[in-house]
Amino acid sequence: VLLMIQIITGLFLAMHYTSDALTAFSSVTHICRDGNYGWLIRYLHANGASMFFICLFLHVGRGMYYGSYTFLETWNIGVVLLFAVMATAFMGYVLPWGQMSFWGATVITNLLSAIPYIGTTLVEWIWGGFSVDKATLTRF
Repeated sequence: VLLMIQIITGLFLAMHYTSDALTAFSSVTHICRDGNYGWLIRYLHANGASMFFICLFLHVGRGMYYGSYTFLETWNIGVVLLFAVMATAFMGYVLPWGQMSFWGATVITNLLSAIPYIGTTLVEWIWGGFSVDKATLTRF
């Protein structure tokens, strides 16, 4: 149910969002202020993500409690899905392109620079340059 709410509200939000660095924040403001119930759709989308993660972490906890990690193939697929959902949520967090989004993208992507040999090259590739900028936003 929560995943369907995320998909539906995300589609409605995407109809009015622009991914340009100069207009991304103002498009989110436009959705909240000028769109019919845009504030409600954004509220449902933002808080729906939090509720989705609560359910996800409860599911992981249940799996650990009942020993589901002994089924390695199933557990590994679940871990891969968890990281995919976390990456998707991070990209959604960056999209409004406010100050928290910008600095969140800077800090989280800089964590990859700790990878030996390829870290700094990987970070510059993700950024699309030497810092978080327009190219980074359009990639997310």
